[in-house]
Amino acid sequence: MSDYTHFLADKAHLGGEHGFEPTWLPAAMFPFQQRLTEWALRKGRAAIFADCGLGKTLIQLAWAENVVRHANRPVLLLTPLAVSYQTLAEAQKFGIDARRATPTGNQGIVVTNYERLHLLSADDFAGCVCDESSILKSFDGARRNEITQFIRKLPYRLLCTATAAPNDYIELGTSSEALGYLGYSDMLTRFFKNDQNNIASGRQWGGVVKWRFKGHAKRPFWRWVSSWARAIRKPSDMGCDDGGFSLPPLVERQHLVADIPPADGSLFTLPAHGLHEQREERRRTLTQRCEAAARLAMEHDGQSLLWCHLNDEGDLLEHLIGRDHAVQVSGGDDDDAKERAFTGFAAGDIRVLVTKPKIGAWGLNFQNCAHMTLFPSHSYEQYYQGVRRCWRFGQQRPVLVNAIVTPGDEEVFANLRRKAAAADKMFDAMLAHMHQAQSVERQSHFNEQEAMPTWL
Repeated sequence: MSDYTHFLADKAHLGGEHGFEPTWLPAAMFPFQQRLTEWALRKGRAAIFADCGLGKTLIQLAWAENVVRHANRPVLLLTPLAVSYQTLAEAQKFGIDARRATPTGNQGIVVTNYERLHLLSADDFAGCVCDESSILKSFDGARRNEITQFIRKLPYRLLCTATAAPNDYIELGTSSEALGYLGYSDMLTRFFKNDQNNIASGRQWGGVVKWRFKGHAKRPFWRWVSSWARAIRKPSDMGCDDGGFSLPPLVERQHLVADIPPADGSLFTLPAHGLHEQREERRRTLTQRCEAAARLAMEHDGQSLLWCHLNDEGDLLEHLIGRDHAVQVSGGDDDDAKERAFTGFAAGDIRVLVTKPKIGAWGLNFQNCAHMTLFPSHSYEQYYQGVRRCWRFGQQRPVLVNAIVTPGDEEVFANLRRKAAAADKMFDAMLAHMHQAQSVERQSHFNEQEAMPTWL
């Protein structure tokens, strides 16, 4: 290769193939799962954005098993808290050897929580799977950097999540950087711009820095993302039959708490505008909202899942329902206590579970429950992930979602609808470029020996 050709190759940012052909796939896999696994193994470093209930756990385990066999070294599978037991149960179900990780002496596929990553050394592994990888941006900077540093030198990496970046495309830079493609800042400067013409990505001078696509960059951006990621909301997105993958009805009901006290120093209740006033209104209506949520949970015959955001909300909900029926999982609980509560609820031993989305909304399978109550927030991802714990492929009953709202929540729901539309646009763009890439994909291996023309 000439120096100039090498220079051009170094400038390219479409992900190449760094993996290998799979040697084994579980017979229980659906065709779309097989295609995703084969593609991810050929890539070596890849991301799969697949909706809840499409079998990401089986894909992860099959991918990890192939890497173990190919490299003859262990592979680490990282999960959110309390999801590891579900992963190990799935491995046993499909006859894949997997066990919990230990500080030393790991072999084969080993599973642990993100919170225990500091106990392990990256030098001991050939590859790593990050389950519910969108949780990376929910961690603080130190934890996110720890995970990125751990996996960045591993030859094989797989990120899996249902919602990659539901409300902000630039969050895809977190995944790209973890996979070893464009870094977050490099991605920003290549495809986006802001009014300050700098690389600030947080708050600056009291306002949030807004990024937007450069005039020419929208199509190249999605083409680049599709070079290292695959998105799928249903099997037909991969050209397969949707048979067996249909969601039951989702019923969303809003319960308005209208009788609320006025703010301190006010004679009348005024509409809440802006984040500060909305938070203040939620504090004033904490008792009324919790009473409404507790009443709905107690009136329901089966299991119920209650999402809250404040410690005071969780404590009051647990008190109103009674500890004989409700168990709260709070941030102050140790990891073992959280896992016992989540597994107990999934097994049907706990009637009502009270927790925060940032604690229990990622990765857990609660399709045994079809009734939930929540207090809305501006986080679309928390709303989406919370609902999807129950409303997922495999759920057989209609799922009822009760939203306890105050008059000031109208702006919150408008913001959620905007973010939902942005998430749909992201998936549509990725699917369009993904299908285009698949239709023109070049073969990596050739079976025929090239022949020299006779006239040479």
